Amino acid sequence: MVRPSITINEIDKAVHKMIIDAGAYPSPLGYGGFPKSVCTSVNECMCHGIPDSRQLQVVQKECYRRMLGTGYSGLQGWCQLSKIGKRISETAERYGYGVVERFAGHGVGTVFHSEPIIMHHRNDKSGSMLEGQTFTIEPILTMGTIECVTWDDGWTTLTADGLPAAQFEHTILITRTGAEILTKTR
Repeated sequence: MVRPSITINEIDKAVHKMIIDAGAYPSPLGYGGFPKSVCTSVNECMCHGIPDSRQLQVVQKECYRRMLGTGYSGLQGWCQLSKIGKRISETAERYGYGVVERFAGHGVGTVFHSEPIIMHHRNDKSGSMLEGQTFTIEPILTMGTIECVTWDDGWTTLTADGLPAAQFEHTILITRTGAEILTKTR
């Protein structure tokens, strides 16, 4: 659906309907008071943007998905969690991007955000991935500072310098033979 002239509200409504039609509930809706079914972040909004009537202008493809891919390639049970942040940081630096440290990926289960916490930057956090574990990898990359400012709505978070940022998320299942991307499009 992402294309010039579509509004962010239209995307939210379509995603909401798709989730309800599938017999599920959109987890962001009402979570901590979040008023919509999806977070949509455009330009300098790095994460948790609340959908509104703004129209998308231009869709730019970056090397961002390639960087996200480095975060989960070669992962398998008993691999150190810190390996994810190391790989993402190395790749982002190679392209001249910063990796925001304030936000992290998380476990997926009966609780919306649970263990393990997945740091996307270099870290020495202890812990290993376990077979059967499911979690998100969702780094935020910036073209400038990794510092951010959150609006009074308690959600919308922007880059402190106003330069663009990008976030992309995958949900990963750790298997005996590696990492399965559960959110991979066909």
